[in-house]
Amino acid sequence: MKKLFLLSLSIAIGFTIKAQESVNDTIQIEEVVVTGSQVKINKNNSPFAITVVNSEQIEETDESALLSVLSGRVPGLFVTERGVTGYGVADGSAGQISIRGIGGSPTTGVLMLIDGHPQFMGIMGHPLPDSYVASDVERVEVIRGPGSVLYGSNAMGGVINIITKKQNEDKIHGNARVMYGAYNTQKYLGSLGYKKDKLSLFGSINRDQTDGHRPNSEFAITNGYVKAGYAINSNFYATADFSLASFDANDPGPDTEAGQYGDSIDILRGYGAVSLQNEFQKSSGALKFFYNFGEHDITSGFHSIDHNFGLNLYQSFELLEGNLFTLGADYMNYGGLAENVKAMMGNGIVLADTSITELGFYGLVQQKIADKFAVNAGLRFQNNSIYGSEWIPSAGATYNVNSTTNIKANFSKGYRSPTMRELFLFPPQNANLLPESIINYELGVEQYFFGKKLRTELTIFALNGDNMIVGVPVNGVFKYMNAGSVNNQGIEIAANANPINNLKLHATYSYIMMETPVYATPKNHLFVSATYKLNKLMLSANVQSVNDLDNDPTPIENLESYTLLNAKVAYSINENLKAFVSGENLLGAEYQVNRYYTMPGTTMFAGVNFTF
Repeated sequence: MKKLFLLSLSIAIGFTIKAQESVNDTIQIEEVVVTGSQVKINKNNSPFAITVVNSEQIEETDESALLSVLSGRVPGLFVTERGVTGYGVADGSAGQISIRGIGGSPTTGVLMLIDGHPQFMGIMGHPLPDSYVASDVERVEVIRGPGSVLYGSNAMGGVINIITKKQNEDKIHGNARVMYGAYNTQKYLGSLGYKKDKLSLFGSINRDQTDGHRPNSEFAITNGYVKAGYAINSNFYATADFSLASFDANDPGPDTEAGQYGDSIDILRGYGAVSLQNEFQKSSGALKFFYNFGEHDITSGFHSIDHNFGLNLYQSFELLEGNLFTLGADYMNYGGLAENVKAMMGNGIVLADTSITELGFYGLVQQKIADKFAVNAGLRFQNNSIYGSEWIPSAGATYNVNSTTNIKANFSKGYRSPTMRELFLFPPQNANLLPESIINYELGVEQYFFGKKLRTELTIFALNGDNMIVGVPVNGVFKYMNAGSVNNQGIEIAANANPINNLKLHATYSYIMMETPVYATPKNHLFVSATYKLNKLMLSANVQSVNDLDNDPTPIENLESYTLLNAKVAYSINENLKAFVSGENLLGAEYQVNRYYTMPGTTMFAGVNFTF
């Protein structure tokens, strides 16, 4: 396995060297402006380590689940899997997200956002990974490292901000896709966009289902999404969007002789938001309201109804030349009802019926000096109705050495409020828990070569955390306590190149040194992809090498290493119709991302995609 890993690493190095040797094309791959913060700023002037995955990268995969696209394409980010499609929830689930070794089980240390709104289940405090579908996404902006100064709780390890699609041209645009493959896996997509004068509309519907590669691993989900936007005038723009997902998942249980089937799960998740955005010559901002809700039924008897709603308000001002000053406030209320309807001889028992309120205020200032140097500082005050108050600082600087070299340095604090589950639900709950916190230091260099045809990025980071919530024996009984710590250091490398016409190369590598292995975090993670277009034909392939992955969420340490090869061939029959065939795990690797949940061998899929 180490030989395979070294081979993959040599491939990545070879791609980079080849890109430097052959640069006779003019495709530019610079990311100009991003909104990884609440404010639009040039990426070169942001001290945060930000990765942008654009719509072209997403659409080339023909994936329906968004998180599968991100894993590997974002250095330092890893997402667990358990089967041919579908992540599930509860015991035996996957979709755990880790950034730089911070994430948790379930994921409560990485914050998911949709257009800047926090997304997590109100009771358990974690996102529902099956709810995020690729067809609704314009791009994804990932902050690698704490984003708590801007977004509050759960942004301790990083932030994944999903920017949804918007129809920009006065016309009707549609897309439809049908895909079929191994284990009776079926995927259907339909989307439609419309714009007329000041009004824009977009809607989509997705349906995924599979028999699964193991008995009792069936999965099915239906997602619907609609978004409307209206330009009130040249300064104000209003949007409203709503999504609803219904899915059924099954837990096949451990793949051992003594393994037994787990629970079946029926879930309904919904999300809605309304926002009013403003943009003037010297000022811009927004007022946003969001509401998440869901109902979960598990055959073990667990039943929950949860909510997560709130308001975001922020406004930025250009006070001086090269200055950007932002003030913001946010309010959030999350919680709900959790019960076991089969407990107490079928009479049922209420585990919790409450909610938690968080209120935050923050300020962020950025000042450019002599067009080359920019300093950035921020401070947030957060109040939680359970544990009290918290201060969260951040500071950073960027130095544009020249048009091809940019240096970044950043210090930031990240924190995570204890969830309702940890405070009130199942043993070892503890109502006196305090928030977890980490301090992150990072230094990065972005370098362009050959007329900006090759872009490389190197980031070095070190993070230390205390007050981590762990189970501790107290008088012979396990209880959650703020007794854990974390100490991770590592490097992240990313490279993009166009060595010859119509050929795109992308490579990422991350190395994380941990005092003790962290669940869902590989020590070494390499991802290399290549896409080549020749007239109507498109060929793409990627290699992913994972080394020393702790795949067991329990304190038991179990390390897994594997290498995967995936490939796809697509042919444009005409300007509207495309057919494709793809294969996953073409090397037939035997591996377990979740311990005792054996992943499928080589799988093949085929489909057609129609656009107009």
